[in-house]
Amino acid sequence: MPAHRMIDVNGIRLHIAEHGEGPLVVLLHGFPESWHSWRHQFGPLADAGFRVVAPDQRGYGRSDRPADVSAYSILHLVGDVVGLIHALGEEQAYVVGHDWGAPVAWHSALLRPDVVLGVAGLSVPPPFRGAQPPLAVMDRRFDGRFYWNYFNRPGVADAEFARDTRTTLRKFFFMASGDAPGAVGVERMLVEDGRGWLESVPDPEILPPWCTEDDLDALTESFSRGFTGALNWYRNLDRNWELTAPWHGAVVTRPALYVYGDRDPVPAFPGTPDLIAALPRLMPSLRRKPIELAGCGHWTQQERPDEVNTALLDFLTELRG
Repeated sequence: MPAHRMIDVNGIRLHIAEHGEGPLVVLLHGFPESWHSWRHQFGPLADAGFRVVAPDQRGYGRSDRPADVSAYSILHLVGDVVGLIHALGEEQAYVVGHDWGAPVAWHSALLRPDVVLGVAGLSVPPPFRGAQPPLAVMDRRFDGRFYWNYFNRPGVADAEFARDTRTTLRKFFFMASGDAPGAVGVERMLVEDGRGWLESVPDPEILPPWCTEDDLDALTESFSRGFTGALNWYRNLDRNWELTAPWHGAVVTRPALYVYGDRDPVPAFPGTPDLIAALPRLMPSLRRKPIELAGCGHWTQQERPDEVNTALLDFLTELRG
């Protein structure tokens, strides 16, 4: 079992879970998750001779939650990764991210290749900055119904999700999993005008086998202070687009790995399937073709821990060797 402690990074305190000794591997969770999302990776990675650290990122779990929305920009989040690596007494690390943690991992490698030895992303592919701010693009494409736009309405999603935290998380995890019925597509991510997102999301009577009641209890506890800090990440999407202008057209040059599920709605976003198909050409630093996991939904490392661990261990041990 990992040990837990608080650590000072960039003027805030982050809660971390850590296990093992050796080269440092930083695991970055997504939304709505916590360090607990990596529970299946600690043992195998530590047994293979790595020091594994998974923080609750800013705005999540026991970590600090700055009140200023602008304190959740991609530069702050990358700064936390770099600061964490240094606070742990290391100069470099391997960085792995899932969901929102994947853009943080990719941008850490893009902005600070001197610190990142190798990078792996689960679900969300490497960043290729678009020509226009993302919120406006999605607003036009989906008439304001896309969940990014819904999350940007101050206090709205915060209140909806906090009314019954456990039910919110149960619905989230089932809806985006490979176990949810129906076709995979962006339709799952749309919010009808005048309704909350969760209103049309099914509430499963029985959780999928990869998510136990104990897992849901741990996740529910991590959101006991609400969802605002986590939602503030989405409220910086256009700010991130502005801040990353100097890197427009740049690609990740550090050794990279990308893994996703064929029933994950995120890789089905508009334009993303074409991007994934083109990744071996667009990003030569990929050590192998994108790995697609059959029957896997959005919660990649939780739904398919054995396959993800194998892919990570092959990648990390190759780089270490």
